[in-house]
Amino acid sequence: MITIYSDENGDREAAEQLSRQLGVPIADGMGELTLVLDGTGLSLAGYGMRYQGDFSRMLNRVTKGRLHHEMLVKLAKTKAEHPVAVDAAAGMGEDSFLLAAAGYEVYLFEQDAVIAALLQDALRRAGEDERLRGIVGRMHLSEGDSIALMPRLGVTPEIVYLDPMFPPRKKSGLIHKKLQLIQKLEQPCANERELYDAAAALHPKKIIIKRPLNGALLADKKPSYTVKGKAIRYDVVVL
Repeated sequence: MITIYSDENGDREAAEQLSRQLGVPIADGMGELTLVLDGTGLSLAGYGMRYQGDFSRMLNRVTKGRLHHEMLVKLAKTKAEHPVAVDAAAGMGEDSFLLAAAGYEVYLFEQDAVIAALLQDALRRAGEDERLRGIVGRMHLSEGDSIALMPRLGVTPEIVYLDPMFPPRKKSGLIHKKLQLIQKLEQPCANERELYDAAAALHPKKIIIKRPLNGALLADKKPSYTVKGKAIRYDVVVL
């Protein structure tokens, strides 16, 4: 069971509010899987690992001309003056950050309440950083099932981005530290067809789907084209 722990540098009032919001108890110490509130903000700890969202780590990917080398940004290139994107399975928001840095107004949906809380805290802290404030100001997070929430969006996006949780890999490394903890909370998508149909119902120009390099098609939907990287691929459906 997940618990909340606030150390001497944490905000006790914020811990109590989070406890009520998530229906998660406050503990006197660290448990097997713990949301930790301390002087740095909110993080997730357990199984010998600790993870905290930090968009400042992505600055090197969006500055000095590097942004437009990102595969996702290339695929999302548009001539629209005020482009809108929907990230229907936001996770910790890294890909949405790239889209926002490229000028998109991004609407993020995350159905797991704990992951959404971690992401919200990362966005809050980024909003206090003048280097990041303009980017995260274009990122709008909603907690809940995107299949139910997307029809209420009220805008037509240029793209809908689908990156449901990948099945766990047998091999793990440092890069998977976040995934090893997040997968304790959120399981691979079990309703792929409903997710795809909800995305298509928004009538975007493109649906961009992130998959493991050799993974199966999402909802058995054949893409218009595919772009492959070293570890992942993007299946693009042009509507």
